[in-house]
Amino acid sequence: MGIANAQNLVRTLPVLPRSYGIRVCLKPGDPFAKLLGTDWQRTHWFFTAEERDLVLEDMARKHEYSRIGDQPALVFEKVEKLGESRNF
Repeated sequence: MGIANAQNLVRTLPVLPRSYGIRVCLKPGDPFAKLLGTDWQRTHWFFTAEERDLVLEDMARKHEYSRIGDQPALVFEKVEKLGESRNF
């Protein structure tokens, strides 16, 4: 069987380390923890601190579909792999 979309197979990823991250977790007592677990977290990695900071600003903003009085349900924390980012 031939490949219908060969262009989807061509993907060049940078070989630079992704040293800068954003750790996302739930606030203590969040009812969503019943579905995800109290220890749920997700880390998003980026190539540069500037890229991370731009994404963090967008992730943490009050979205246009938020209701009056809504409070953010997620905690965002900047993280860094010092060994990779500082060349230790």
